[in-house]
Amino acid sequence: MFYTGLLKRVIPFVLTFAAGLLLASFFVSVALPNMGEWRSNRRDRRWREHKQLRQESEDLRQKYFEEVEKNAELRRQIADTDVLLQGAVPPVAVEAPYPPTPPRSRGKGIGYGSGSGR
Repeated sequence: MFYTGLLKRVIPFVLTFAAGLLLASFFVSVALPNMGEWRSNRRDRRWREHKQLRQESEDLRQKYFEEVEKNAELRRQIADTDVLLQGAVPPVAVEAPYPPTPPRSRGKGIGYGSGSGR
């Protein structure tokens, strides 16, 4: 009597589980994953990424030093140009008179008055 209640609960569970596995096997693999191959692929991918990052870092470092050299060369050229242009244009002293101030009106116009709004 005890076993019949257990069988009534276990058999439907086992049959449902088997049917679920059968249906799932149509869409995905139900085999155990191969962890050794997964780890190997992961290690290879990390090694490739590390190598790529190292190469990019080296390229950026080289480009940085090239730009530093280019900037230094431009600074030298500017210093040479400043020496050549120092006496090329004589200084001009122009004293322009200031324009006369506009006349002030003392009438009742906009912005004048007591501020009471009348």
